[in-house]
Amino acid sequence: MNTWRLVRVIAGTFILLSLLLGVPGSPLFVSPWWQAFTAFVGTNLLQSGLTRWCLMERILRRIGVEPGC
Repeated sequence: MNTWRLVRVIAGTFILLSLLLGVPGSPLFVSPWWQAFTAFVGTNLLQSGLTRWCLMERILRRIGVEPGC
């Protein structure tokens, strides 16, 4: 799997997990502050789409994941 796909898989996983932990109706609810993490991930996705720079992609490249789009 290349960095482009892996960044989206990680972001989607983080969003779903933070919603599970942050929405009061969820069986795994911990705190509504987890929704701040959801906003953080969404903001980073928006920023990377506008600037074409993504920290997660850079980290993945450094650990040896194949670059690609």
